[in-house]
Amino acid sequence: MALKNVIGIDHAVVMVKDLDKAAENYRQLGFTVSPRGTHSAHMGTGNYTIMFDPDYMELLGVLAATEQNAPARAFLDRQGEGIERIAFTAVDSAAGAEEIRARGLAPIGPTDFERPVTLPDGAVSAAKFRTFMWPTAEAPGGVRIFACQHKTRETVWIPELMQHANAARRIKQTLIATPEPAQEAAHLGRLIDRAPKTEADGAVTVPSGGDRADFVYLMLDQLGKRYPGVPLTGLSERGGAALVLVSGDLAATGKALGSAAVRSGDAICVPPAKANGTLLAFVAG
Repeated sequence: MALKNVIGIDHAVVMVKDLDKAAENYRQLGFTVSPRGTHSAHMGTGNYTIMFDPDYMELLGVLAATEQNAPARAFLDRQGEGIERIAFTAVDSAAGAEEIRARGLAPIGPTDFERPVTLPDGAVSAAKFRTFMWPTAEAPGGVRIFACQHKTRETVWIPELMQHANAARRIKQTLIATPEPAQEAAHLGRLIDRAPKTEADGAVTVPSGGDRADFVYLMLDQLGKRYPGVPLTGLSERGGAALVLVSGDLAATGKALGSAAVRSGDAICVPPAKANGTLLAFVAG
């Protein structure tokens, strides 16, 4: 039976070494970036969000070393910048944690935290969350998974932050490189009770649930064949990741990306070296 308290992909977390520089980089790529947020002290992290509908990207940086962010720091040391984890939307994080506990997995959390938010009218509010994580070792393809319950959606999905010069609308796919696509997809399928499907090129897709983005596990050379001409320098053979983003206007995408754009088939891409360790591929919506 599918998990009742967890639905599809909520957001992708891009770990970065210099948070403010990363935010400026993404602004230069035509994204509208939120004001900087600072999480609760026990989290030790800060972030910028890039809001879509119904999902988003998060640029995450470590501000102070804490027990909570030890895995994120280990990722930066081991792999450098890039997608470190993927969040699902949690209907109820406490109930979701108990669901995976009943399946023999020890959840991390639920953990409550918040960050201050400056609203468009200048008022200051807070974005509040309750999350739980699958065990750190349960990271299909080297990418951790967790679930995020939004207690204050109105302070996260702010309309002014959802309009992007590059016409990005939502995440269509999360592509994760691994030498063993079928094995890693089966692993994720067991964790979220979803059935993998093998694609024509040997990649394996796992639906995340609802109308949300799919996970796709594939070898690094398969990723290269999907996006010929795009340099993959910096992507790890296990855990290197890409986001396929739906664009509402590819002409606007190309204009906003400028010299960072690499056209590849029907997609306009940004190589990982120019997007903080993450391959971005924009496709028509």
